[in-house]
Amino acid sequence: MLEKPDEPKETAPNAGRRTSTQVTNHLANERTFLAWIRTGLATITIGFVVARFGLFLRELGFKSQPVPLFSLHYSMLIGVALTMLGIITIIAALRNFLRVRRDIDRNEFHPMAGSAITLTVVASIIGLLLAIYLFLTS
Repeated sequence: MLEKPDEPKETAPNAGRRTSTQVTNHLANERTFLAWIRTGLATITIGFVVARFGLFLRELGFKSQPVPLFSLHYSMLIGVALTMLGIITIIAALRNFLRVRRDIDRNEFHPMAGSAITLTVVASIIGLLLAIYLFLTS
């Protein structure tokens, strides 16, 4: 059968190509990784604020007395714990990102909940300790 000269042909460079589901999955994996990074950075920031705000409140309480340089207080412990949790979150995010990336390439993805459960339990414990500290010092 002869082609009619008036009918347009597909000449676009991507004509007939479909978006790969692998590309979509990799992009979703990267977005998830970046969300975990933001969460880790926010946790580090909150830990820093808790530690420094506790120091600020202690300095207000010791107006005429010198503040010991290496005194250990609960706000400092909670702030350091939150900072460490943020660092652990970022490391776990990288580990999970690389594992999911490898699994997507192999077409054998199996979701794991271990990291998320562990981080949730640790964050909840630190949050509970912070709430108790705030209640006892108010």
